[in-house]
Amino acid sequence: MVGNDWVNSYLEAILAAEPGISESKDSKASLLLRERGHFSPTRYFVEEVITGFDETDLHRSWVQAAATRSPQERNTRLENLCWRIWNLARQKKQVAGKYAKRKAKRHLERERARLEATADMSEDLSEGEKADVPGEIQTPSESTKGRMSRISSVDVFENWFAQHKEKKLYIVLISLHGLIRGENMELGRDSDTGGQVKYVVELARALGSMPGVYRVDLLTRQVSAPDVDWSYAEPSEMLNPLDTEATDEDHGESSGAYIIRIPFGPKDKYLEKELLWPHISEFVDRALSHVMQMSKALSEHIGGGQPVWPVAIHGHYADAGDSTALLSGALNVPMVFTGHSLGRDKLEQLLKQGRPKEEINSNYKIMRRIEAEELSVDASEIIITSTRQEIEEQWRLYDGFDPVLERKLRARTKRGVNCHGRFMPRMVVIPPGMEFHHIVPHDVDTEGEGSRDDENPQSADPPIWSEIMRFFSNPRKPMILALARPDPKKNLVTLVKAFGECRPLRELANLTLIMGNRDDIDELSGTNASVLLSILKLIDKYDLYGQVAMPKHHKQSDVPEIYRLGVKTKGVFINPAVIEPFGLTLIEAAAHGLPIVATKNGGPVDIHRVLDNGLLVDPHDQQAIADALLKLVSDKNLWGRCRQNGLKNIHLFSWPEHCKTYLSRIAACKQRHPQWQRIDFDNSDADSPGGSLRDIQDISLNLKLSLDGEKGEGKSTNLDAEESSAERKANLETAVTTLAQKNTSTEKVDSSGKIPTLKRRKYIFVISVDCEQASDLLEVVKTVIDVAGKSGSSIGFILSTSMTVSETHSTIISGGLNPQDFDAVICNSGSELYFTSSASDDKTKLPYALDSDYHSHIEYRWGGESLRKTLVRWISSVHEKKKMKNEGQILTEDESSSSKYCLSFKVKDPSQVPPMKELRKLMRIQALRCNAVYCKGGSKINVIPVLASRSQALRYLLVRWGVDLSKMVVFVGDSGDTDYEGLLGGVHKTVILKGVTSDAAARVLHGNRSYPLEDVTDPVNSPNITEADQCGGDSIKAALEKLGINLVKT
Repeated sequence: MVGNDWVNSYLEAILAAEPGISESKDSKASLLLRERGHFSPTRYFVEEVITGFDETDLHRSWVQAAATRSPQERNTRLENLCWRIWNLARQKKQVAGKYAKRKAKRHLERERARLEATADMSEDLSEGEKADVPGEIQTPSESTKGRMSRISSVDVFENWFAQHKEKKLYIVLISLHGLIRGENMELGRDSDTGGQVKYVVELARALGSMPGVYRVDLLTRQVSAPDVDWSYAEPSEMLNPLDTEATDEDHGESSGAYIIRIPFGPKDKYLEKELLWPHISEFVDRALSHVMQMSKALSEHIGGGQPVWPVAIHGHYADAGDSTALLSGALNVPMVFTGHSLGRDKLEQLLKQGRPKEEINSNYKIMRRIEAEELSVDASEIIITSTRQEIEEQWRLYDGFDPVLERKLRARTKRGVNCHGRFMPRMVVIPPGMEFHHIVPHDVDTEGEGSRDDENPQSADPPIWSEIMRFFSNPRKPMILALARPDPKKNLVTLVKAFGECRPLRELANLTLIMGNRDDIDELSGTNASVLLSILKLIDKYDLYGQVAMPKHHKQSDVPEIYRLGVKTKGVFINPAVIEPFGLTLIEAAAHGLPIVATKNGGPVDIHRVLDNGLLVDPHDQQAIADALLKLVSDKNLWGRCRQNGLKNIHLFSWPEHCKTYLSRIAACKQRHPQWQRIDFDNSDADSPGGSLRDIQDISLNLKLSLDGEKGEGKSTNLDAEESSAERKANLETAVTTLAQKNTSTEKVDSSGKIPTLKRRKYIFVISVDCEQASDLLEVVKTVIDVAGKSGSSIGFILSTSMTVSETHSTIISGGLNPQDFDAVICNSGSELYFTSSASDDKTKLPYALDSDYHSHIEYRWGGESLRKTLVRWISSVHEKKKMKNEGQILTEDESSSSKYCLSFKVKDPSQVPPMKELRKLMRIQALRCNAVYCKGGSKINVIPVLASRSQALRYLLVRWGVDLSKMVVFVGDSGDTDYEGLLGGVHKTVILKGVTSDAAARVLHGNRSYPLEDVTDPVNSPNITEADQCGGDSIKAALEKLGINLVKT
């Protein structure tokens, strides 16, 4: 107690303060200092001093201390409580300081990147080039008022339908987590089955009903767990169109929309989204097989024998974004992404609360999620957002997106100016749509009584109405309606306080809170239960019995009837959330003719700009909330005007409107899809035991010309747009010139254009062990070949390394092996694919033939020379930071190992080189899209195209040559290059050879990972991954037998 008397005295004085101490009427003190007009020290310390910290027991301790009769015990409790407050306040300042430093550092990095990019492009963005971000819904002009008819958007798009009826597009949507089905969605069942599930199902259904769209597949996870409904285990489900009156003549020929459930991960478990990450690769492989089978099937129906590839693959949320990037890269088709909620924004909010980053990452796998979102930015043509706020305040937190640089690049693209290898996805604001077919807005008379159904005036009121109205002593009063989860972010406690403290509002209106379904508050999660208990206490505190309704249960089908009850009583819908990413409930309320009061933070601003059907408020100002509600329920003319505005403009948020904008944006992208120099689509089915690598004959070695997909971006194109022959010729000449200038490959390949027949294999052994020494690699290769030797020609071999083809050949020869022992070699970390050919009399030629189709497949967003210059600058900056100019260079460009699609660099001292995540960040903030791979224990760095890798090269073999990935066995070490993780997951088998790689090299390469390897793969529980205790024949045989591969019977 000694030395703390002033603290105890201060606390004693606060606790002894008379409750009558009030604030001056002239001063506008913080609402946090007011409680029914009186000063509340408890609330001040809990909500003001430690705002954002989860210390719910602090208030309880304070109350206990104040109630203690023993002076000594009371003083002890007060002292402990004081130090806790002081410590939390100190933590708050530290968190604020760290946040300010992070923000300043990010700003400095962005500014430096802009300056370097501008210097490279040697041209600034003038005022005349600044283009408005497209996609914003324009507020329609004032139209005549009148009776509202059934809401329908078909008439609005009649002309557009007629123009696009003959198109036959195939679109793939991906949403992995949660429980997805077309009917009776279990929204709110858990945190993963919510608004996103409803969004993707309705989007798929709406797109499937659009003219020009032949088929839509919504890919999700197949769940056969005993604790979920059997319907989630069905492989497929057709989504019935809601507009049943439409005919084929209205919409054109269509196969419809389907939910396709892909099995991946544990078959008998329903996993939350944070646990899906290790199984992403398996989903990608199985989804790839599905898309290829569908492409072949569609070729027979609508393609005239030619494969019909997806016009776009659209990922939803980070897990699907990661999957979509890999899938679109394997297929070479455009990617679209919608984040729904973003990891960096969530991380910032949690850090502000003082939660340790390690704890956040452990609970939410947040760094794995952020990397997936960064990869989605790298790979996407278009990123769709619901609001402009999402772009300006959330996406700008990412390394790969800068609004200023994006406008510059877009302006240059429009003018046909070279962007020097820099690319930025197009951010497009397209608000979510809504189903309006079932909504019939009812007229409301001047007294506020809604008319009954005109066709059945004697129909009974819906059951949910009586369930709500039983709470009210006067159910005829206007109803203030809030529909949200009992989550602190939804700010429902503030709403109840605003209602309770405003006597005129209580006298004029009732309050209805629809807060999900519950049986017992004690069975809810801690935060949800806390919110509900707080509301119950406030109802008692303000004596709101007979004025507040809190029904325990409602069905999804009851929601429209709840909105109708709000309209019938001439009420108001309110969304007081602290921040609302979009606000779909506001759209639903407007569609039923219910005026709104909404938070001014987030998406409601955009909605209000279009609909003009209510008022926006500061969610922290409960007086402003009360005033807005009172104004709407008391002013009948204002209420009527807001109702009419919402009904008049609501069609702008319909699904047809959404889909029209959506399809026009996809049409603006330069279409990419697999294009081979020799069409050979008739590959065997994936299930065929002999359908491994197909016979390969007569492949031209000339480089495949693929025109820049970014060139047409921003032009006013539509789904019918085609390049004229003159434009095509000009583009072709430009591409030829560019390729001629850049074709500096140092490798020699078989120029005869013949690649020997690659025999059908029952299994293909892919050796991807990353050793620092060639002798160690040769030992592994020889052992694996010896183990498979007795199986004859039924097993093929692929050698996959970070070396060039020349280095690979020299290694093979030095070990006394024959290049013809291998069917193919993957070189330069997956940027080159060669097939072995017969030995030539010309000893200057290597016995390998380059699959040039693979280059055209991976060249998407390759920065080329501009990327090389930036990397050279990075090398200089590393030397300056390490101050080693006089001690020799630790990083040098390796021109002899570089090729057209691989920039190689030698590393003298791996411990002095920044980790891979820093190099990735540097490239992303420069808008340069690439995949940096640290190889050979850190002694080499390969920079390759963003969607190229050794694992993607294996998927290419499926797409191009019909390889059955499940027949592949990939041999890796217990560590490897920084692309090592991509080789572990998937449908192929994996054998981890223990002890063949250096622990020191592993620490150098993987010691600074953003997230643990466990967030990428699960070798312990995966049935496709096993370990061999050592690199010996017996150990490898035993490992193969565990995977179900018996070489004796092969």
